[in-house]
Amino acid sequence: MRNRRRSALVFVADHTVFVALAAAFLAPLVFIVLTSLMSAQQAGTAFSWPTEWHWDNFTQVFDKLPMLKYFGNSFIYGILATLFMLASSVPAAYALARIRFRGSGVFFLGIIAMMLLPPQVTSVPLYVMWSNLGLTGSLWPLILPNLLGDAFSIFLLRQFLLTIPKEYTEAARIDGCGEWRTLWKVILPMAKPGVAATSIFLFFHSWNDYYGPLLYTSENESAWPVSYALAQFRGARSVDWNLTMAATLIAMVPVVLVFFFAQRVFVQGVTLTGVKG
Repeated sequence: MRNRRRSALVFVADHTVFVALAAAFLAPLVFIVLTSLMSAQQAGTAFSWPTEWHWDNFTQVFDKLPMLKYFGNSFIYGILATLFMLASSVPAAYALARIRFRGSGVFFLGIIAMMLLPPQVTSVPLYVMWSNLGLTGSLWPLILPNLLGDAFSIFLLRQFLLTIPKEYTEAARIDGCGEWRTLWKVILPMAKPGVAATSIFLFFHSWNDYYGPLLYTSENESAWPVSYALAQFRGARSVDWNLTMAATLIAMVPVVLVFFFAQRVFVQGVTLTGVKG
């Protein structure tokens, strides 16, 4: 027992900085969990530990709002946006990484410039365009743009594809494969970690997106995703912080499960991306 305690103390002493950083990152999560189990009167007060444990707060979340509908909207938004992104961004990244053509560097710089452009700059003209098309009040203005490619996804996929040796594509071309067949039959099977990492990034972004649903779906409750629905726990004069925190934990569950089951391929994809410039 003494040796175990001594080894534990030595471990903490050797990793003091990392332990402190871990505590700093976990502190907000602990605060959310404790607040979600408080009563409405205690939540938001100076008492940080629940005097009574209210596990029924999680059921009240579903009683007060149709959370299952909001979860369904978030899944529709995240899954369709991810699929549309893959359909458009994978070929674009392959072209920039594997096909030599005049102006490819200019196109790549343009994609990087699009990453630096704040979305608020284009909000007004885009809203006018979607309004003229009659698609405001739905999630389609947030989903359909992914068919034209996502700048960050193209950049991430291109960097990963550059890590795949060029000999594979050259051998496929010698065997008579065209560019599309080379992409689907040769490159994509080896690029699964990069594709998975990019998909998880976009799915997380779609799931947590608040600004987009606020802009396009605020007037239509049936199209609200869970990220925007959380704001509806705010009353006119008060906020049910205990229910808000309980709903926040519920909204975190799908994201945590996705990362838990895909963390190996996700970490592999992020690690290998950017080895070559």
